[in-house]
Amino acid sequence: MEERELFFRHLAQTTPTPLAFPVARAEGWKLFDTSGKSFLDLVSGISVANVGHKHPRVMEAIRAQLDRYLHVMVYGEFVESPQVRYARLLATQLPESLDTVFFTNSGSEAVEGGMKLAKRYTGRTEIIAFHNAYHGSTQGALSLIGNENWRRAYRPLLPGIRHLEYNSMEALDSITSSTACVVAETVQGEAGIIAGNEQWLQALRSRCDETGALLVLDEIQSGFGRTGKLWAFQHSGIQPDILLLGKALGGGLPLGAFISRGDIMHSLTENPPLGHITTFGGHPVCCAAGMAALEVLLDEKLVEEVKQKEQLFRELLVHPQIREIRSSGLWLAVEFSNSEESKQVIDKCLENGVFVDWFLFAPQCIRVSPPLTIDEASIRRSCDVMLKECDRLKSE
Repeated sequence: MEERELFFRHLAQTTPTPLAFPVARAEGWKLFDTSGKSFLDLVSGISVANVGHKHPRVMEAIRAQLDRYLHVMVYGEFVESPQVRYARLLATQLPESLDTVFFTNSGSEAVEGGMKLAKRYTGRTEIIAFHNAYHGSTQGALSLIGNENWRRAYRPLLPGIRHLEYNSMEALDSITSSTACVVAETVQGEAGIIAGNEQWLQALRSRCDETGALLVLDEIQSGFGRTGKLWAFQHSGIQPDILLLGKALGGGLPLGAFISRGDIMHSLTENPPLGHITTFGGHPVCCAAGMAALEVLLDEKLVEEVKQKEQLFRELLVHPQIREIRSSGLWLAVEFSNSEESKQVIDKCLENGVFVDWFLFAPQCIRVSPPLTIDEASIRRSCDVMLKECDRLKSE
C-alpha cells in the first residue's frame, strides 16, 4: 500500500476530510511535499514553530541531548539538567511571582494541572471560564471549552464550571469567594483572534484579588512572542497567578507547562504527596529543544520584528471579499462572509504553494500564524496568492 492509503487505513482520523498533505521535510518557513514542491507555511504547526522549522541551534541542542540520555525517570525525581536550566531561563523572562515550573507533555495537560493546582491551593471547587474559549481536548480542558457544539457529545463533564461572556465587565460580578480560579485566554485564539480588552483584563485581575480567586492565563498559543511581546499579558500590564504554556514551548517537540509561585505550587507536594505526576512531562530532549528555541527568540530579537510584519500583512490584505482582519502580532484572522468562501481560499492557496488554515470556532476566518522568522518577500508572495483567490471569488 502507498502511504496515503496507510494513513487512512491505520491512523485514527479526526475529521471526515483530513488534508492528507504528504509532507517530506520542513525548513525555516517552508514545507516540502513528497514531489519536492515547496509551500509557504503560514500556520507553523498551530503556532509551534515560532523560530521556524529545523532552526540550526534547536537541532544542535537536540543532537547534543540525544548523546547524553533520553528518558531516565518519572518527572520530578532526578535532577535533569535540561529541565532545570530551562525552568531557570523561563523564570528569568517572567515576573518574580512566576518562578516555579511544572513541565507536562502538552498544553492540554498544562490546563489540567493548572485546574488541579487552583482547587488544591484555594480549597474551592468552582472554576470560571469563558464563552468561545478553547483550552484543549482532555476531559477537564474540554469542560472549560466555551462552545457547546464541542462539549455536548462528551457530557457529563466536570461539575462546578461556569462560562461567562469574554470582555464583559458585568460578567466579572459572577466571580465570588467560592471561585477557585478564573481560566482565560489572554487572546482567544480559536474564536478568531479576540484579544482581551486592556481595561477588562485589569478589572479581571482586580476582581480575582478581591475574591481570592486565582487568575489562570492560557498563553499556550499566544506566548513566546506571537503577539509582539514575549507574553501576551504584558500588553495589559497584569500578571497571572498561574500561567499555562505549550505549543512553541518545546521548540517543535511536545512540551507544556503550568507555572506559578513556589508556595502555590508546593500545595501539590504533600497531603497527598505526588499530587500531580507525569512520566514523560519535561522530557529532556524536549526541554533542550525548547530552551534553544527560546534563546533563539531572545538572541535574534525576533519579537521586536513582529509588529512590523503584522502591519505588512494588514496593509496588503485589503480586498472587498475580506470583511475584517483581527490580529494580535503575527496571529491574524482574515474573515470572509462565510465558511464556504474561506474554505475555497484555503484550498486554492494550498494549490498555489501557500498553507493557511481555519479556526475551530470561526470557520469563516483564515488563520495566519507564520513562523516569526518569515521574511518580507514571503509575506508579500503569500498575500498575493490570497488576493488572487479573492479576485476570483469576486468575479463569480
